[in-house]
Amino acid sequence: MRADRLVATLLLMQARGRVTAAELAGELEVSVATARRDLEALSAAGVPVYPQAGRGGGWSLVGGARTDLSGLTAAEARALFLLAGPVRSAPLASALRKLVHALPETFRADAQAAADAVVVDLARWGERDRDRPPLVDALQDAVVRRRRVEIGYRDRGRREVDPWGLVAKDDVWYLIGGTAEGQRTFRVDRISGLTLTDVPAERPADFDLAREWERVVGEMEQRRSLLSATVLVNARLAPILCDRFGRHSERLDTVDDGRVRVRVAAPMAISIAQELAGWGALVEVLEPDPVKDELARLGSELVARYSPTAPR
Repeated sequence: MRADRLVATLLLMQARGRVTAAELAGELEVSVATARRDLEALSAAGVPVYPQAGRGGGWSLVGGARTDLSGLTAAEARALFLLAGPVRSAPLASALRKLVHALPETFRADAQAAADAVVVDLARWGERDRDRPPLVDALQDAVVRRRRVEIGYRDRGRREVDPWGLVAKDDVWYLIGGTAEGQRTFRVDRISGLTLTDVPAERPADFDLAREWERVVGEMEQRRSLLSATVLVNARLAPILCDRFGRHSERLDTVDDGRVRVRVAAPMAISIAQELAGWGALVEVLEPDPVKDELARLGSELVARYSPTAPR
């Protein structure tokens, strides 16, 4: 993943002082063009790396080889960790820990806070793509700076929130934070306004964003997955169907004709039927009957509306 490579690139440059795009490509097992694009992206983002042309040239950190990354400003260090933090593979987590220790001590708290500020949950809930809400950056800044915010939310008026972390899932952003009523989860696209205060945000010492999000997801799924249906679908299309239902799908087995049995779930029979209706005869519902009945009803309505003999 690109975030892994960007962190690894900085660590290599810190260790060696100067690298060429070809050397970087060999170390990270990517193409020279990809390595060069990564170096240019770091430079464009304001990280102090620069190219030197000619024989013996390459890319260097400002100041050459170092035992720390003091060439980074506080804002640059925080921006780097915000970029890398959401993508938490095991190698990246290890690289981030090393990079935190390499930073000047005065930058470490902000860098670690930025690394812990965001979680990206790749498992789908069947949501459609949305634009990134404009308040995400301001909330992210509040999380890192540990500042209380005042938000407007839906029709519930203004309220104060201690922002603890942000989660991106299916292009939907969620804010987890503390309120006078306890911990709450807010959809960012339903926040109507935000004011950053000077009041320090209180955050539990043992709070772990990824672990807490798993708990929130578990509670949400209990409310969402109230009804399941078993369907048959062509093996080639099974991954697409599972992707549409996200966490609420399970591939079961393959039947004699080569089709795959899949279990899907949603709060109501009509919710499952509406998702499956667009598949037409590509999907066969085995059970339960309420989903079959809803599909039949939807089919009858469509025939009545669009058949050649329907009133125009």
